[in-house]
Amino acid sequence: MAEERANALHNEFPPGSIEAKDLEHLLHPTTNLKLHAEHGPSVHERAEGVYLWDNHGKQYLEGMAGLWCTALGYGREELAEVAAEQMKKLSYSQLFAGKTNESSVLLAEKLKAMAPFDAGRVFYGLSGSDANDTQVKLMWYYNNAVGRPEKKKIISRKKGYHGVTVASGSLTGLPPFHNAFDLPLPHVLHTDCPHYYSEAESGETETEFVDRIVNSLEDLIVREGADTIAAFIAEPILGAGGVIVPPPGYYEKVQAVLQKHDIFFIDDEVICGFGRTGNAFGAETMGITPTTMSVAKALSSAYLPISAVLVPEFMHDAFAAKSDELGVFGHGFTYSGHPVCAAVALKNLEIMEEMDLFNHAARVGRAFQERLHSFADHPLVGETRGAGLIGGIELVKEKEPRVPFAAKEGVGAYCSAACAEEGLIVRNMGDTIAFCPPLIITDEQVDELFTKFATGLDKTLNWLR
Repeated sequence: MAEERANALHNEFPPGSIEAKDLEHLLHPTTNLKLHAEHGPSVHERAEGVYLWDNHGKQYLEGMAGLWCTALGYGREELAEVAAEQMKKLSYSQLFAGKTNESSVLLAEKLKAMAPFDAGRVFYGLSGSDANDTQVKLMWYYNNAVGRPEKKKIISRKKGYHGVTVASGSLTGLPPFHNAFDLPLPHVLHTDCPHYYSEAESGETETEFVDRIVNSLEDLIVREGADTIAAFIAEPILGAGGVIVPPPGYYEKVQAVLQKHDIFFIDDEVICGFGRTGNAFGAETMGITPTTMSVAKALSSAYLPISAVLVPEFMHDAFAAKSDELGVFGHGFTYSGHPVCAAVALKNLEIMEEMDLFNHAARVGRAFQERLHSFADHPLVGETRGAGLIGGIELVKEKEPRVPFAAKEGVGAYCSAACAEEGLIVRNMGDTIAFCPPLIITDEQVDELFTKFATGLDKTLNWLR
């Protein structure tokens, strides 16, 4: 069978094709490597606005903004022009040893002005993963600096996603990102996932569910010792865990517990930031007052890799106060504050303002959510959930009581593939289908998105029958 499949792939992807070279040369991230070897890749060739074309000329509506990131859509010439101009003027500059560059400084100023808390300083990286890795290191460094060397643990949540580096991968609460990687690290703890639909006990109201899991969080803090816990990290809306929107009252009660025990709140805005939920940041949508914040993805609309960690001034003051004792603040990347990435990110934010894009996302988001929730009565749909221009539809075997499909049935994967046949890119996380289109999407394109999805969903139902 393996030989037959190899011959079939050889015929399908002739030597010298991009597909054949991919199968020979690439190690793909977040991919089932065996299935990839059996079926080969799909090749994206070009994109414009909210549409993308493969190398066979087929058009797709981009329903996932790439990986939750292409907020301005594809092919913005202004961003290409800014990148080219900056490359010609200053193609690279470091931030090490007190050196700086204009675009990094101006972007930091802009981010501080936009932040939903009193941000003092901005630290740059290249991805959401390294931003959250940096968050862990800064929490450790800060507590050492202020004489609390035992206060180092970070509490994350089951089904939360915060990255794939050793530290941020530990924060992530999804088993595939731990399996065989010897994660999580011992300093990372995981508490309950705030998903009422899948995690509530029989007969439990939303309020009772929230009280139970918040009490569970406080029990964990007491059991571990508050003097050993530095921070709690959370995405306002959990993305890769299944577009999970915590119930009303959850964050209010969580923050009360954190304040009681002197534990910082790390706000992971990597997906929710810059208009995705209908506000500038998910913290505003969900009623969160962060201590620190991570941003990436839509910061540059993915035109170039860049991330940032925003911290309050009191943390920077504590770092600086230890300079005589510790010398160099020994953290940073070669490309921290890369001038081309920073220039593109700054222009990206300026375009968002010129377009009034956050209000556009809120307005179109209302139509998006209405169409999303219209699938609630479909025989395969257990729950619809979302905010602004992000949403999830969970497929189930039985609605009431909830009976999920067995993972081996691959229902979500089949539905995702059926949507691709219809010319729509979505992403399945298990049996939840996620939607996260570019923020520039129009009302008409929202209709197109969900019309294509409806066909893919019905195909899935027919396949199951």
